[in-house]
Amino acid sequence: MKIIILGAGQVGGTLAENLASEANDITVVDHNAERLRQLQDRLDIRTTQGKGSYPNILKQAGAEDADMLIAVTNSDEVNMVACQVAHTLFRTPTKISRVRAIPYLLKKDLFGTDAFPIDVLISPEQVVTNHITRLIEYPGALQVTDFSKGLVRLVAIRASKGGPLVGHELAYLRQHMPNIDTRVAAIFRKDSAITPDGTTVIEDGDEVFFLAATNHIRSVMSELQPLEKPYKRIIIAGGGNIGHRLAEKLESKHQVKIIEHNSKRCIELSESLNKTIVLQGNAANKEMLLEENIEDTDVFCAVTNDDEANIMASMLAKRLGARKVMTLISNADYVDLIQGREIDIAISPQQTTIGSLLTHVRRGDVVNVHSLRRGAAEAIEAIAHGDHRSSKVVGKRLDEIPLPEGTTIGAIVRHNEVLIAHDHIRVQPDDHVILFLVDKSKVREVEKLFQVGLAFF
Repeated sequence: MKIIILGAGQVGGTLAENLASEANDITVVDHNAERLRQLQDRLDIRTTQGKGSYPNILKQAGAEDADMLIAVTNSDEVNMVACQVAHTLFRTPTKISRVRAIPYLLKKDLFGTDAFPIDVLISPEQVVTNHITRLIEYPGALQVTDFSKGLVRLVAIRASKGGPLVGHELAYLRQHMPNIDTRVAAIFRKDSAITPDGTTVIEDGDEVFFLAATNHIRSVMSELQPLEKPYKRIIIAGGGNIGHRLAEKLESKHQVKIIEHNSKRCIELSESLNKTIVLQGNAANKEMLLEENIEDTDVFCAVTNDDEANIMASMLAKRLGARKVMTLISNADYVDLIQGREIDIAISPQQTTIGSLLTHVRRGDVVNVHSLRRGAAEAIEAIAHGDHRSSKVVGKRLDEIPLPEGTTIGAIVRHNEVLIAHDHIRVQPDDHVILFLVDKSKVREVEKLFQVGLAFF
């Protein structure tokens, strides 16, 4: 697939890295020559320097025969105009745009064939807000991802002593919870992947990924670690777009405070939020945190646009007694250094957003993609089409499907019914099949499994 990416920032760079490794023809456009040079030094891609919305720059980048344009520059306006130019002059089939400003997003009529011809809108702030909200909904989870409109969830959790399943084989789970069906898709032990079976013993410290129907998630979590009490008191450091959206989503069910240093922004927040307490100040100030009873806070969530400020405020909050700290970190090099030490969960906005973008790049009928473990692993929801003659999966039992090494089927959703994967289940047309890939390099092989052969036509 020939793809043009506008913007060589963190999202554009991470996306180029993901797609270049999958044998796509990638061209990255940016006005910053140094950024482009750094990308080209480590990736097999082409680059074009210039403003991505200019027709001559798009032509130079190969827009005349591109399959897809992904506009993720820091400017909403450049992204939107680039999609318009690509549509009008080059008839680019698929146009994806990052749009961050809420005033644009509130006007849905702006996006369509009669206005800006954008096929897919990506709002990173909304994606990150939803990600954090799910983590707060499930205390103790490291990552929570939705499939089939929320019917199924994949949850990552750190197994710890006190969980009934820890120290036992996975087969014990069925005996202990006979009325709840779940599938452990993968286990990471000291950063090495284990493909589990019934005899696999869960150890203290294992990072366990499991799939279950949404209404069974808490029950399964309680088997892997002592169930944490629900979060009530939340402090959000940073009143920008993410902080504002997060407070808006949480304030009806939680006691929420926002700490924001800009006085004008504090006034805007206090006027637009209903129950949230807005405080002006520095979230890395010890006296302020103590005054706000940080030791009684369930979650301290740092979401400013400054990595260092987020890290310092989170470490201070943890040392002063915050039960859980979540920290937004844009620099990927920091994430592995920090998570699991004084910071409980490090959130990478680009990795969180990448899944939304990859969903529209995958071949075959892929409706959901989630990037896991900082991009090393991936979960995919694919729809099975065709019949037993034209499809490599339809009509086959799950144990007959030739899955690539390190790939497991976790669940099937059929007519809104969740079927946790067992060998005897046969795939039917239009089934939504949810797969977990320990090795992301196997994505192409999985896509080929779900592509329909010519016999279907």
